[in-house]
Amino acid sequence: MFRMSCQPREGWQQLASEFGFHFHTMYGEPYWDESAYYQFSLEQIENDIEDPTAQLHQMCLDVVDDVVKSEALLKRFCIPEYHWDFIKQSWDARDPSLYSRLDLVYNGKSPAKLLENNADTPTSLYESGFWQWLWLEQNVDAGKLARNADQFNSLQEKLVHRFREIALHYDINQLHMACCKDTVEDRGTVQYLQDCAREAGLHSDFVFIEDIGIADTGVFTDLQNKPITECFKLYPWEFMLREEFGDVLHEAGTNWIEPSWKAIISNKALLPQLWKKFKGHPNLLPAFFSDDTSSADLSGKWIKKPLFSREGANISIVENGKEQALSEGPYGEEGFILQSFQPLPIFEGNHTLIGSWLVDDMPAGISVREDKSAITQDLSRYLPHIIL
Repeated sequence: MFRMSCQPREGWQQLASEFGFHFHTMYGEPYWDESAYYQFSLEQIENDIEDPTAQLHQMCLDVVDDVVKSEALLKRFCIPEYHWDFIKQSWDARDPSLYSRLDLVYNGKSPAKLLENNADTPTSLYESGFWQWLWLEQNVDAGKLARNADQFNSLQEKLVHRFREIALHYDINQLHMACCKDTVEDRGTVQYLQDCAREAGLHSDFVFIEDIGIADTGVFTDLQNKPITECFKLYPWEFMLREEFGDVLHEAGTNWIEPSWKAIISNKALLPQLWKKFKGHPNLLPAFFSDDTSSADLSGKWIKKPLFSREGANISIVENGKEQALSEGPYGEEGFILQSFQPLPIFEGNHTLIGSWLVDDMPAGISVREDKSAITQDLSRYLPHIIL
């Protein structure tokens, strides 16, 4: 695993605009960065990332099965009691999932370690599935990369195939897609998924989350009063279950993508439960609920994370019982977990994080993010990768 400097493509910003990549620079800071790329060997990808990703995903599904059967665990995961049956029914029906992303610490040598599972609303999909592949093709064609340079990236073809499977599962040829207003990155991600759905033969109508209403009949509707029967939403379940319309979810008859059982594995309560069930697994870090550490050896460094948080918010480091805040944010009311500190590898002063993608149950590619800070946040730079 190497970080390799390279020359950015001439005029790539104009090309990005033409292809709808409008968030390559955010708040005046570069988000997409092609002044360097990360190089992996095929063995590293297959043995150290792809295979562990598939195994970790199945372990996460095992935890979901445990949680939906246990009132104590549902409480531990802070799932509102009113929605327990709703989520269990979704799991028992195996409502189809589209995608998810595991965040891994990997330095090219030691086993990859799971930091968390972004199983509900993972972003950086467009730049992973399409834009970095275009970067690879153009640099190979220009002779700037070797002809045998490859990329761990089957995201787009797997997304298209999965949309076809979901269409067959629900017997549909149309669905809604939704995200919040004033989020250029989220809108770009959903637009990319609309393109994938279209290639799969599905028509999609877009609606902002804030514009979804409820008809007199109790079904969700868009601004044209069309019923929303199937909907991909880039919006977290922990929000949906607690909002004014949350009580309507049970009877509205909408099939959601991602399904409601994803509320369990997108929750950081997953991490101590994984450690309890698969203690000592080479791709896991020790993790405990912060209020249940009586049997844990908490010497050394630990990272304290809220059960619900996003983009590296409300993270603290705990060392020998002393806590120091690393990032601020609005999360933490539901509780915290402690996870053994595993520093991100540093390449030329950059802390590097691997995002390992799955479509349904299949590993499908990686994203590489880096930051001068030890915490990966929403503005951390995205760099392409190759296999050589």
